Amino acid sequence: MRQSVNNAAVLLTVCIVSWCCFVPCCSVCAGEVSFARDVLPILADKCFACHGPDANSRQADLRLDLPSIAQRVVEPGLPAESELIARVSHADPEQRMPPPSAKKQVSAADLQVLSDWIEQGAAYATHWSLSQVAAPALPDVSDPSWPLNEIDYFVLARLDREQLKPSQGADKTTLIRRVTLDLTGLPATPAEVDRFVEEDSVDAYEKAIDRLLATSRYGEHMAAPWLDAARYADTDGYQNDRYRYQWAWRDWVILALNDNMPYDKFVIEQLAGDMLPEATLRQQIATGFCRNHRINSEAGSIPEEWHVANVADRVDTFGTVFLGLTIGCARCHDHKYDPITQQEYYELFAFFNNVPEWGVGPNNGNSPPFVELPQSWPNLSAEEDRLITPAALSFQGDGKYQGGVVRPQPGGENTVMVMHEMETPRATFLLQRGQYQLPDKSEPLQPAVPKCLQTNSQSLPTNRLELAQWLTHPSNPLTARVAVNRYWQQFFGVGIVRTTENFGTQGEMPSHPELLDWLASEFVRSGWDVKAIQKKILLSATYRQSSQATVQAHSSDPENRLLARGPRYRLPAFALRDQALYVSGLLIEKFGGPSAKPYMPPKIWSSISNNTYEQDHGDNLYRRSIYTYWRRTIPPPTMMTFNSAEREVCIVRKGRTNTPLQALTLMNNVTFVESARFLAERMMSTNQVPPALQEQQDLPLEAGTSATSDQTLAAQLTLGMRLATGREPSGTELNRLADAYRQFKEKFVAAPESTGKLLAIGEKPRDEALNPIEHAAMTMVASILLNLDETISKE
Repeated sequence: MRQSVNNAAVLLTVCIVSWCCFVPCCSVCAGEVSFARDVLPILADKCFACHGPDANSRQADLRLDLPSIAQRVVEPGLPAESELIARVSHADPEQRMPPPSAKKQVSAADLQVLSDWIEQGAAYATHWSLSQVAAPALPDVSDPSWPLNEIDYFVLARLDREQLKPSQGADKTTLIRRVTLDLTGLPATPAEVDRFVEEDSVDAYEKAIDRLLATSRYGEHMAAPWLDAARYADTDGYQNDRYRYQWAWRDWVILALNDNMPYDKFVIEQLAGDMLPEATLRQQIATGFCRNHRINSEAGSIPEEWHVANVADRVDTFGTVFLGLTIGCARCHDHKYDPITQQEYYELFAFFNNVPEWGVGPNNGNSPPFVELPQSWPNLSAEEDRLITPAALSFQGDGKYQGGVVRPQPGGENTVMVMHEMETPRATFLLQRGQYQLPDKSEPLQPAVPKCLQTNSQSLPTNRLELAQWLTHPSNPLTARVAVNRYWQQFFGVGIVRTTENFGTQGEMPSHPELLDWLASEFVRSGWDVKAIQKKILLSATYRQSSQATVQAHSSDPENRLLARGPRYRLPAFALRDQALYVSGLLIEKFGGPSAKPYMPPKIWSSISNNTYEQDHGDNLYRRSIYTYWRRTIPPPTMMTFNSAEREVCIVRKGRTNTPLQALTLMNNVTFVESARFLAERMMSTNQVPPALQEQQDLPLEAGTSATSDQTLAAQLTLGMRLATGREPSGTELNRLADAYRQFKEKFVAAPESTGKLLAIGEKPRDEALNPIEHAAMTMVASILLNLDETISKE
């Protein structure tokens, strides 16, 4: 097929990524070449550095991202006569492109794709992520009885193309534990498991989801990835890393999620709640999202320099969180891969540049602008829930230098940092090389969005509120796609677009592009109903599959990109800690307020900073991890060990590692040892022998004991197993746990001094009525249960 190139100057928008080797594409095998899927990744990776959007690095005045200019080296239908093919395959290293020094040689497979593309007409196309979202028709599938909702048709159609079959459904015990962890960050209790397993109604699973969505635990769990993306912390960052008080914004997020605030409203209020007509104090507090960035307060800091850094952080976060684009790459020069110019970056910059801030922080306390929190927060009366005009910027010491810098007056513990517009807009200029002291004052810039993003018919924004409304307009092609991709990532461990932060040319192609578009269109159609779209995902047969996989299946698709099995991966850091506290009975479920300071390795703050960690006591030691005090330069070590985001900048995707330190933490960290102590107490408190164990005779009796005492031990071990994993142990597992208990007991009898040391770990006192030897032995068994792979993973 030959097709003439459209010679109109079509601006090539953002692109796709390399097609994963373990996700083969049948259309390529059949000879069809898609520009967006197959060709553009090659051009972007091999050619755009010298022949792409960045004017400063462009060579030979050649742009391969624009068809009107690329026609100089491409002859549609004639690969043998195309200069592009000649240069990338040239035998002479001096003539070959890219040059050998670039170490980005075009492979034989790449060359074949480029040749086939030119042979088929060399047609250019808009990048998939900037095309309008439209709900695709449901595809035909080999087994119409398998899909439980629309999601499954797209998944099964892909499996059909790969000649694969989905896995069988997960058993009910596994499923209820999985969905409970996914929606609340806490495991299902034995009673909840029993109730779900015993209920025979066809809608039992849906009712369980509705119950979990309605609990306040939902918002506390779902807030964690949003706080990572919003770079929320309790300190300013940089070397001084002084205290700030932003917890009211964190509380707002949790409340909004629990209330199922529509996503468009959730976004608008965080970006521009202060600019809404008749704005409330709650909406004003929501704009703390834009003030969560780091703030420097070091001596010698230049306010103008750090003001630019603050605004740039807002722009970069905006691009990552809402657009899924690496907009920050254009701060110093035109983007090298995506069609975003440096001028367009600073036009976006102008939306966030009109805040009356000083740039340098007060060296403890909130940086202006901030507002006072009513004592009743979050239970505001109608009179209290009214926007407050922040006090005018004022300075410490009458504006004189304090420790080498002029510092603003700080806000105290009952304040929260917010956005506020200056009456006279601050001028915005392009900053050469991104440096604050090199503004190009020849052309003042007005707020605007990049041309490549001007894809809908609505009027273009001119202020921050209009920007938020433009972002959430139903015709915006990125906002819904980016959001539902992160929801998918949260439930399956990896997004439909693996590069959650990058939907551009250096990002990855969706594994299921039609599914992504269906989810995005459904999200908008539902009125941006977050819980509804999450429920749709959780109700799918795709999600309900067993996570068990054969060695061959795991080898061919290790990341489960084809979705031929259910999700299985280690729990996130917050859930690991919360689960241990929960199953032990230690967890304190108290909403909101100032952050808690639980156990911390001794002297860790003072060893690397000029601050001392003052640990809390009592209930604050056992609150949910979402409320843990977060210092940017020294984040909670346990959270970091299990791959939490550092929160110095916006993070929407973190890798998972496996290190010996993780196992050592789970076995020896004071929180987990104390949790094992109290899990042991829970286990020892039961003497209710399950009917299945009452006649069981296969447990080896301890010398001098009766069958009744042996069955009681079995009941205690069974309870521990159920609390930790959700299921009952097998006979073999029960025997091994019983043997372990007896061996530990023998060791503690032989070394009674170690008993006291173990049972003294953690601040909460033990039940002195329990035999210490038996308590210590059961604590070690409880530690085994808390360290099982099955316990620390979502099956």
